[in-house]
Amino acid sequence: MDMKENNKLAALTTEELQTKYKKSKGVVLGLGIVMLFASITLIYVAITTKNYAFIAVAIGSSMSFLPMIIEFKQIEKEIKSRNLK
Repeated sequence: MDMKENNKLAALTTEELQTKYKKSKGVVLGLGIVMLFASITLIYVAITTKNYAFIAVAIGSSMSFLPMIIEFKQIEKEIKSRNLK
């Protein structure tokens, strides 16, 4: 899948990559803040109710955020490789 994603990014123009980078940055930042708040809340609830399963939910939900970060880094890498040429 990584190779297909790189081919898709290589097919985009530099302007399209910049636009996609800005959108991805906003999404990653916005959802990151929301996920951080949700994780802190879940951990607080887990400790106060002594239901420690919520800690696993907090960690698991933050792992679902990982593909967005990977895509963001791939876009950033493609932009940097084009700037070096």
